[in-house]
Amino acid sequence: MKNYPGHYKELCEWMEKLGAAIPGPMQGFSALHEAATKSDALDSKTKELIALGIAITVRCDGCISFHVHDALKAGAKKNEIAETVGVAVMMGGGPSVVYGIEAMQALEQFEKLP
Repeated sequence: MKNYPGHYKELCEWMEKLGAAIPGPMQGFSALHEAATKSDALDSKTKELIALGIAITVRCDGCISFHVHDALKAGAKKNEIAETVGVAVMMGGGPSVVYGIEAMQALEQFEKLP
């Protein structure tokens, strides 16, 4: 099983390094992320849950780390994340089951952090 909190931390460190190497594109990506997840017609929690569902269906474990973390930070509950996994499985089939399990493992690990 992956260590998702550790994976999240490592990705954050490497995103900083990538930002130093390619500041323009990474600043643009950061601005896009901030604008896309800002509360508007949909609140930030809902947007993070959508992003998590997409992360599962496209099989991106780094994205799962980020969006489980950010969904919890935005106030998502365990049952909301679990239902997001269910919708992702419906849309992505068998491979999404495996990545849905990874999202639940990430949830369990992040919940144990202080």
